[in-house]
Amino acid sequence: MIEQWCRGIRPYILLALLALALDLPGIAALPVLDRDEARFAQATRQMLETGDFLRIRFQDEARNKKPAGIYWLQAASVAALSDAASDAIWPYRVPSLLGGVAAVLLAFGLGQGLVGRPAALIGAGLLAATLELSIEAHIAKTDAVLLAASIAAQGALGLIYRASRDSRDTPLRWPLLFWLAQAAAIYLKGPVIPVLSILTVIALCVADRDARWLKGLRAWWGVPLLIVIVAPWLYAIERATAGQFLSQSVGGDLFAKLVGGEEAHGAPPLTHLLILLAGFWPATIFLGNVIAHGWRQRRDVAVRFLVAWAVPFWILVELVPTKLPQYLLPVYPALALTAGAALLASDGKWRRYDLLFGAIGVLVALCLMALLVEGPIRYGGGSNFFGIAGAVGLAVFAVLLIFRRQTILAPRLAICCSLVVFIPLGQFVAPRLDQLFVSRQAAALAHERPVAVVGYSEPSIVFSLGTATKLLPAQKAAEALSRHEVSAVLVERRQEQAFRDAMTRLDATPRAAGMARGLDYSTGKPATLTLFRAE
Repeated sequence: MIEQWCRGIRPYILLALLALALDLPGIAALPVLDRDEARFAQATRQMLETGDFLRIRFQDEARNKKPAGIYWLQAASVAALSDAASDAIWPYRVPSLLGGVAAVLLAFGLGQGLVGRPAALIGAGLLAATLELSIEAHIAKTDAVLLAASIAAQGALGLIYRASRDSRDTPLRWPLLFWLAQAAAIYLKGPVIPVLSILTVIALCVADRDARWLKGLRAWWGVPLLIVIVAPWLYAIERATAGQFLSQSVGGDLFAKLVGGEEAHGAPPLTHLLILLAGFWPATIFLGNVIAHGWRQRRDVAVRFLVAWAVPFWILVELVPTKLPQYLLPVYPALALTAGAALLASDGKWRRYDLLFGAIGVLVALCLMALLVEGPIRYGGGSNFFGIAGAVGLAVFAVLLIFRRQTILAPRLAICCSLVVFIPLGQFVAPRLDQLFVSRQAAALAHERPVAVVGYSEPSIVFSLGTATKLLPAQKAAEALSRHEVSAVLVERRQEQAFRDAMTRLDATPRAAGMARGLDYSTGKPATLTLFRAE
C-alpha cells in the first residue's frame, strides 16, 4: 500500500500536511519562551527598530555568538506579517516552522536517492513526528532551519558518494546544492554543518580506503563559491564590531562550549544517548532496528553513508562538555532514513532489542501522558479536557504500536502517537500553563510603558514589555519611578523591601497595582512580581 503513496507529488503533499499538523498548533498560542527564544526575537526586533542589520544586540548588550542568518529570516517574516512594535511572538517563529517543513521534504526528496522512495517516505514521516523537531519548529531560534540546511548538504553529499560508487557521473546540481547549503549553514550557525560534512567525508574515506569520489564535490569551484558568499558578511560584521565578532563567537562562545559546560549546560559523555531516547520519540521504538540494519547492511552504499553521517558527529557532541538537546538534531535524518529502510526489510520477528526500546518508548509515552494530564492541574489551575483526550489517544495508539510493532503499520501508528500528543499539547495545554509564564502575567499588568524591572532578568520580560524596559537595581528603579522616567516598576519579592526602603528615602510612596506569580522554569525557583506605581 505504501507504494501508491510514493507516486508523483503525493508524498510531498502528504509530508507537508503532516509537518504542518504537528508543528503549526501552538505557534501563536504559546507565549515567548526563555531564554534563547526571547533573546533571538528581541535581537531581531531591535534590528527592525534601528535599521542596523549587521550588529546583533539584546538591549545594549552585543550578542556576538551566532551569525546573522536567522535574525535576517525572522526580520523578513516580521516585516511581512507584523511589525517590531507588536509583542506577538508567532511572526518570529515562522522561519522555524518553515524550516521544519523544509527539513521533512528535503529528507524525502534527497533520501529517496539513497534508500528508495518507500523507505524515504517512512523515514521523512518519522523525522517529522520526532519530539525534538516538533519542539524546535515551535521556537524562534536557529535549529529547525539549520536542520533543513544540514539535510540539503548531507543529502547532496550522499548522492555524490552514491553516484561515484555506482560509477555514474555526478550531476552539477548536487555539488552546487552542497556548497550553497554549506554557505547557508554558516550564516545560520557557523562551522557546525561543515564539521558534520567533514567528519562524514573522513569516515567514508577511511572505511573505503578511497578518496577519489571527492572529485564529485567540484571543490575547485565550490570552495571559492563558498568564500564569495560568506566573506562579504564576515568582513562587514568584523568591521562593524571592531573585530569583536570573531573573537567573541569563536574565542568566547564556541571555545567555552568545547572546554566546559557553558551556562550550566555541562554533562558527562553519553548524555546525548539519553536525550535521544526522548527526543527521537516515537521513533525511539525503532532504534533497535536502526542499529541491527546498520550493522547487517554496513557494506551497502546507502547504509554506509548514513552510518558515516550519524556516528562520527554523535561521538563529537558526546565529547563536547556542553550538552543541549538540539546538538544531536543533525543526525536525526540519518537515523530516520535508516529506520525507514530497516522497517521495509524487517522479517517481522520479535527480538530482544524490541523489548528494550519498546519499554523505553512506553516510558517516554507515560511521561507525556503525565504532562498532558498533570501539567494543567499543577500549573494551569485545573484539569484540561484536551490534555486528557490526548493522553487517552496516546494510550490507545501506544498499545496498538506495541502489538503491531513488526508490521508495516508500525510507522503510521508511531506518527499517530505524535499527532494525538503534539496537537493538544501545543494548542490547548502548554499555552494555558499560566504558572510557567510569569512574564506574560506581568506584561498583562503593565499597560503603560516603559517599565523598570527589579530582581527578575529573564529575557522574556524584555520582549514582552518592549526594548525600552529597564532592568535595574532597587535604588535606581526607585529613582526612575520618582522622576517619572518609567510608568511603573515590577519588583521580584526578594527585592521588594529594598525597593520600598529606597522609595522611602526619596520621600515617595509606592502603590501596589497587581501581582504576577509562578515558577521561573529557567531557574526552577518560584517568582513573584509586584507592579508598583508612584502615588
